[in-house]
Amino acid sequence: MPVPDGRRGGGNEDAAPLFDEEGMELAVEDDIDHSEIPLHLRPLVSAAESGDLNALRVALDNKIMLFCVLILIENSWTNAENFDGNIDEPMEDGDTLLHLTCLYGHLTCVQFLLEKGANLEAKDEDGGTPLHDSCAGGYTEIAQLIINRANEPVRVKRMLETVDVEGDTPLHHAARGEYGDVIKLLLAHGASPTMKNIYGKTPTELADLGTEARRILEEAVAAV
Repeated sequence: MPVPDGRRGGGNEDAAPLFDEEGMELAVEDDIDHSEIPLHLRPLVSAAESGDLNALRVALDNKIMLFCVLILIENSWTNAENFDGNIDEPMEDGDTLLHLTCLYGHLTCVQFLLEKGANLEAKDEDGGTPLHDSCAGGYTEIAQLIINRANEPVRVKRMLETVDVEGDTPLHHAARGEYGDVIKLLLAHGASPTMKNIYGKTPTELADLGTEARRILEEAVAAV
Protein backbone atom coordinates (compact mmCIF):
# COMPACT_ATOMS: atom_id res chain seq x y z
CA MET A 1 0.00 0.00 0.00
CA PRO A 2 1.83 3.10 -1.22
CA VAL A 3 1.51 6.48 0.43
CA PRO A 4 0.15 9.50 -1.46
CA ASP A 5 3.57 11.02 -2.05
CA GLY A 6 5.16 7.70 -2.87
CA ARG A 7 5.32 5.94 -6.22
CA ARG A 8 2.01 7.24 -7.47
CA GLY A 9 1.86 10.47 -9.40
CA GLY A 10 -0.41 13.25 -8.21
CA GLY A 11 -3.94 13.68 -9.49
CA ASN A 12 -4.63 15.82 -12.54
CA GLU A 13 -7.75 17.95 -12.28
CA ASP A 14 -7.50 18.92 -15.96
CA ALA A 15 -7.46 15.36 -17.27
CA ALA A 16 -9.14 14.90 -20.63
CA PRO A 17 -12.71 13.57 -20.48
CA LEU A 18 -13.47 10.02 -21.50
CA PHE A 19 -15.93 11.22 -24.14
CA ASP A 20 -15.80 14.28 -26.34
CA GLU A 21 -18.72 16.36 -27.58
CA GLU A 22 -18.64 14.78 -31.02
CA GLY A 23 -19.04 11.24 -29.81
CA MET A 24 -17.52 8.54 -27.70
CA GLU A 25 -13.81 7.89 -27.59
CA LEU A 26 -11.20 6.85 -25.09
CA ALA A 27 -9.20 9.68 -23.58
CA VAL A 28 -5.56 10.15 -24.45
CA GLU A 29 -3.94 11.78 -21.45
CA ASP A 30 -0.33 12.53 -22.19
CA ASP A 31 0.14 14.53 -18.99
CA ILE A 32 -0.97 11.93 -16.47
CA ASP A 33 1.67 9.77 -14.81
CA HIS A 34 -0.20 6.46 -14.89
CA SER A 35 1.19 4.84 -18.02
CA GLU A 36 0.52 1.35 -16.71
CA ILE A 37 -3.18 2.06 -16.20
CA PRO A 38 -5.59 1.34 -19.08
CA LEU A 39 -6.80 4.51 -20.75
CA HIS A 40 -10.41 4.00 -19.74
CA LEU A 41 -9.42 3.96 -16.06
CA ARG A 42 -7.13 7.00 -16.03
CA PRO A 43 -9.87 9.63 -15.60
CA LEU A 44 -11.16 7.65 -12.62
CA VAL A 45 -7.76 7.36 -10.98
CA SER A 46 -7.03 11.05 -11.58
CA ALA A 47 -10.36 12.13 -10.05
CA ALA A 48 -9.98 9.79 -7.07
CA GLU A 49 -6.47 11.02 -6.28
CA SER A 50 -7.32 14.70 -6.67
CA GLY A 51 -10.58 14.47 -4.77
CA ASP A 52 -12.58 16.03 -7.61
CA LEU A 53 -16.06 14.68 -6.85
CA ASN A 54 -17.68 15.98 -10.00
CA ALA A 55 -14.93 14.52 -12.20
CA LEU A 56 -15.20 11.22 -10.34
CA ARG A 57 -18.95 11.11 -10.87
CA VAL A 58 -18.63 11.90 -14.59
CA ALA A 59 -15.79 9.44 -15.16
CA LEU A 60 -17.68 6.64 -13.43
CA ASP A 61 -20.84 7.35 -15.44
CA ASN A 62 -18.82 7.40 -18.66
CA LYS A 63 -17.12 4.12 -17.81
CA ILE A 64 -20.49 2.43 -17.33
CA MET A 65 -21.83 4.00 -20.52
CA LEU A 66 -18.87 2.79 -22.56
CA PHE A 67 -19.33 -0.73 -21.21
CA CYS A 68 -22.96 -0.71 -22.33
CA VAL A 69 -21.97 0.50 -25.80
CA LEU A 70 -19.24 -2.12 -26.16
CA ILE A 71 -21.54 -5.03 -25.46
CA LEU A 72 -24.00 -3.73 -28.06
CA ILE A 73 -21.45 -3.36 -30.84
CA GLU A 74 -20.97 -6.41 -33.05
CA ASN A 75 -17.82 -8.38 -32.26
CA SER A 76 -17.14 -6.33 -29.13
CA TRP A 77 -17.97 -8.97 -26.55
CA THR A 78 -14.32 -9.99 -26.24
CA ASN A 79 -13.31 -6.42 -25.46
CA ALA A 80 -16.17 -6.03 -23.02
CA GLU A 81 -14.99 -9.02 -21.00
CA ASN A 82 -12.03 -6.95 -19.79
CA PHE A 83 -13.95 -3.72 -19.45
CA ASP A 84 -16.93 -3.41 -17.14
CA GLY A 85 -18.92 -0.96 -15.08
CA ASN A 86 -17.83 -2.50 -11.79
CA ILE A 87 -17.12 0.22 -9.24
CA ASP A 88 -14.67 -2.15 -7.53
CA GLU A 89 -12.57 -2.85 -10.62
CA PRO A 90 -8.90 -3.06 -9.52
CA MET A 91 -6.64 -0.31 -10.78
CA GLU A 92 -2.96 0.39 -10.07
CA ASP A 93 -1.54 -1.99 -7.43
CA GLY A 94 -4.95 -3.63 -7.15
CA ASP A 95 -6.46 -0.55 -5.53
CA THR A 96 -10.14 0.17 -6.08
CA LEU A 97 -11.53 3.69 -6.26
CA LEU A 98 -12.47 3.40 -2.59
CA HIS A 99 -8.88 2.51 -1.68
CA LEU A 100 -7.60 5.59 -3.51
CA THR A 101 -10.06 8.07 -2.03
CA CYS A 102 -9.39 6.69 1.46
CA LEU A 103 -5.63 6.83 0.91
CA TYR A 104 -5.75 10.46 -0.21
CA GLY A 105 -8.27 11.50 2.44
CA HIS A 106 -11.14 12.69 0.24
CA LEU A 107 -14.17 12.33 2.49
CA THR A 108 -16.84 13.48 0.01
CA CYS A 109 -15.55 11.08 -2.63
CA VAL A 110 -15.56 8.24 -0.12
CA GLN A 111 -19.17 9.06 0.78
CA PHE A 112 -20.14 9.08 -2.89
CA LEU A 113 -18.51 5.71 -3.58
CA LEU A 114 -20.10 4.11 -0.53
CA GLU A 115 -23.50 5.36 -1.66
CA LYS A 116 -22.77 3.73 -5.01
CA GLY A 117 -22.12 0.41 -3.28
CA ALA A 118 -18.31 0.24 -3.21
CA ASN A 119 -16.99 -2.81 -1.40
CA LEU A 120 -15.73 -1.96 2.09
CA GLU A 121 -13.66 -5.13 2.26
CA ALA A 122 -11.99 -5.06 -1.16
CA LYS A 123 -8.29 -5.91 -0.94
CA ASP A 124 -5.40 -4.49 -2.94
CA GLU A 125 -2.39 -6.51 -4.09
CA ASP A 126 -0.88 -6.24 -0.62
CA GLY A 127 -4.03 -7.42 1.11
CA GLY A 128 -4.87 -3.96 2.41
CA THR A 129 -8.44 -2.71 2.67
CA PRO A 130 -9.83 0.83 2.42
CA LEU A 131 -9.83 0.93 6.22
CA HIS A 132 -6.10 0.19 6.21
CA ASP A 133 -5.59 3.14 3.86
CA SER A 134 -7.66 5.60 5.86
CA CYS A 135 -5.88 4.63 9.07
CA ALA A 136 -2.45 4.86 7.43
CA GLY A 137 -3.26 8.44 6.48
CA GLY A 138 -4.73 9.37 9.85
CA TYR A 139 -8.15 10.19 8.40
CA THR A 140 -10.42 9.74 11.42
CA GLU A 141 -13.67 10.83 9.75
CA ILE A 142 -13.16 8.44 6.87
CA ALA A 143 -12.31 5.54 9.17
CA GLN A 144 -15.43 6.32 11.22
CA LEU A 145 -17.54 6.46 8.07
CA ILE A 146 -16.28 3.08 6.89
CA ILE A 147 -16.91 1.48 10.27
CA ASN A 148 -20.40 2.99 10.45
CA ARG A 149 -21.14 1.76 6.96
CA ALA A 150 -20.24 -1.80 7.93
CA ASN A 151 -23.21 -1.60 10.28
CA GLU A 152 -22.73 -5.10 11.72
CA PRO A 153 -20.55 -5.97 14.74
CA VAL A 154 -19.36 -9.17 13.07
CA ARG A 155 -18.33 -7.32 9.93
CA VAL A 156 -16.62 -4.53 11.87
CA LYS A 157 -14.66 -7.12 13.84
CA ARG A 158 -13.60 -8.85 10.64
CA MET A 159 -12.44 -5.55 9.12
CA LEU A 160 -10.48 -4.61 12.24
CA GLU A 161 -8.74 -7.98 12.24
CA THR A 162 -7.96 -8.10 8.52
CA VAL A 163 -4.21 -8.16 7.94
CA ASP A 164 -2.14 -7.20 4.91
CA VAL A 165 0.90 -9.07 3.58
CA GLU A 166 3.00 -7.85 6.51
CA GLY A 167 0.41 -8.95 9.04
CA ASP A 168 -0.58 -5.37 9.83
CA THR A 169 -4.12 -4.57 10.94
CA PRO A 170 -5.62 -1.08 10.50
CA LEU A 171 -4.51 -0.40 14.09
CA HIS A 172 -0.90 -1.20 13.20
CA HIS A 173 -1.07 1.44 10.47
CA ALA A 174 -2.61 4.03 12.77
CA ALA A 175 0.00 3.28 15.43
CA ARG A 176 2.86 3.57 12.94
CA GLY A 177 1.63 7.03 11.99
CA GLU A 178 0.96 7.87 15.65
CA TYR A 179 -2.56 9.05 14.89
CA GLY A 180 -4.08 9.23 18.34
CA ASP A 181 -7.67 9.94 17.29
CA VAL A 182 -7.70 7.06 14.82
CA ILE A 183 -6.18 4.75 17.44
CA LYS A 184 -8.89 5.72 19.95
CA LEU A 185 -11.58 5.12 17.35
CA LEU A 186 -10.31 1.66 16.44
CA LEU A 187 -9.86 0.63 20.05
CA ALA A 188 -13.37 1.84 20.89
CA HIS A 189 -14.72 -0.51 18.24
CA GLY A 190 -12.77 -3.49 19.50
CA ALA A 191 -9.45 -3.44 17.66
CA SER A 192 -6.84 -5.61 19.38
CA PRO A 193 -3.75 -3.77 20.69
CA THR A 194 -1.92 -7.10 21.15
CA MET A 195 -2.10 -8.62 17.66
CA LYS A 196 1.36 -9.16 16.16
CA ASN A 197 2.39 -8.68 12.56
CA ILE A 198 4.76 -11.01 10.71
CA TYR A 199 7.72 -9.27 12.39
CA GLY A 200 6.30 -9.98 15.84
CA LYS A 201 5.38 -6.34 16.43
CA THR A 202 2.21 -5.22 18.17
CA PRO A 203 0.65 -1.82 17.38
CA THR A 204 2.06 -0.48 20.65
CA GLU A 205 5.62 -1.26 19.58
CA LEU A 206 5.19 0.71 16.37
CA ALA A 207 4.54 4.01 18.15
CA ASP A 208 7.53 5.89 19.55
CA LEU A 209 8.10 6.00 23.30
CA GLY A 210 6.77 9.09 25.00
CA THR A 211 4.14 9.85 22.36
CA GLU A 212 0.42 10.20 23.01
CA ALA A 213 -0.21 7.32 20.64
CA ARG A 214 2.11 5.06 22.65
CA ARG A 215 0.40 6.04 25.91
CA ILE A 216 -3.07 5.27 24.52
CA LEU A 217 -1.95 1.88 23.28
CA GLU A 218 -0.13 0.96 26.48
CA GLU A 219 -3.23 1.78 28.49
CA ALA A 220 -5.31 -0.38 26.16
CA VAL A 221 -2.92 -3.31 26.57
CA ALA A 222 -2.97 -2.94 30.35
CA ALA A 223 -6.76 -3.09 30.30
CA VAL A 224 -6.87 -6.34 28.31
